[in-house]
Amino acid sequence: MTEASTLAEKIDRLFDIVRRPNREQYSHEEVARACREATGETFSATYLWQLRTGRRDNPTKRHLEALAQFFQVPPAYFFDDQQGARIAEELALLGALRDAAVREVALRAVTLSPEGLGTISDMIEAIGRREASRHSGAA
Repeated sequence: MTEASTLAEKIDRLFDIVRRPNREQYSHEEVARACREATGETFSATYLWQLRTGRRDNPTKRHLEALAQFFQVPPAYFFDDQQGARIAEELALLGALRDAAVREVALRAVTLSPEGLGTISDMIEAIGRREASRHSGAA
């Protein structure tokens, strides 16, 4: 992800990837309450929903810092497009590793030789291309 994302996309990505231990998404009210407590400022669930959907795009720096604190990402995620893109890639990886099947494959791959890892990587790419063509053909 090299292009700058909108603020709404960045916030939505946090909700999609950073979840409760039971894998459910946090509610707007939960996040807004935590942000109110962190800043002492007004921060409603409706306001958060407006930021997440792009209906508002002018939060204060303190609001963004409170969101960063809640989702445990550096504030630079919101303020620096280059760092934001890098952090988003890390979040995507963390999200994938929460999937038990992906984690199992990754853990098993740790013991493979570089040649073995190359073979597995080639197989994953081939399967990904096949599945992508299957999905694009069905649309």
